[in-house]
Amino acid sequence: MRTILVPLEESDVLPSILETALQVAQRFNSYIEGLYEQPSLTEVVVAGEGLGVTPPDLVETFQRQERERAERAHELFEAFMKEKGVPLDGGAAPQDHPTAGWVEEEIPGRDLVGSRGRLFDLIVVGRPVRGSATPTMSLLEAALFETGRPVLIAPPKAPNRIGANVVIAWNGSDETARAITFAMPFIQGADKVTVLSVENGMVPGPSAADVTIHLGRNGIDAEAIEVPGDGRSPGEATLGEAQKLGCDLMIKGAYTHSRLRQMIFGGITSHILDAAEVPVLMAH
Repeated sequence: MRTILVPLEESDVLPSILETALQVAQRFNSYIEGLYEQPSLTEVVVAGEGLGVTPPDLVETFQRQERERAERAHELFEAFMKEKGVPLDGGAAPQDHPTAGWVEEEIPGRDLVGSRGRLFDLIVVGRPVRGSATPTMSLLEAALFETGRPVLIAPPKAPNRIGANVVIAWNGSDETARAITFAMPFIQGADKVTVLSVENGMVPGPSAADVTIHLGRNGIDAEAIEVPGDGRSPGEATLGEAQKLGCDLMIKGAYTHSRLRQMIFGGITSHILDAAEVPVLMAH
């Protein structure tokens, strides 16, 4: 986890995102890169009776507002790092302490996060908050589906610690197996590791007990816990049991079932993205 990408959006969750990234960086002496992705708007084609072009003054206003947002994001990022004593030296070589740098580019859509994220060991984003425009699901999903990298989702409130008490939300899937592999630096350094499976939340695959055997072969002492649903959804049961265990980091595969199915019928991933109050490391 020596390189961490933090795509920035203006939001109330931003302090938690930065604090979450910093806690990881302090643990692994990581380079943190702040990334601001400027939307590109030069022309808008309007469907209907013919083609229309956005008035130049509207384009200019949009571009000015975007520049101002980028400047605010940059200032917030640098102020946070300076307050925490993190040098802004660009991270050209490994150090024995966290370092930071800043990148700002104009590119359409979420292509920059999807592309640049492939260069990093970890991407830190904020959990989307119901009723708030940001953090956005589009940013989170670009990180999950287009980078091939693990994504650490910061909760709305900054955590006090990350990775001392790890819960693996096991459902038997290859997505969660992949998340475990990505999360091994956290798992190997944890004081406590629990492999949690929930009745009605499994797909065909190894059991939680099987996972503890695998982890044991890697020198990790883990406990398997299998809990009944007790009338709860698998997502509710997973978060409820993790809270009882005092979890400070959850490891979870993302979207074992399709996003469309989860949007319509719900699912563990959807529930966790809606309600988790601890950092969650996900991979797809």
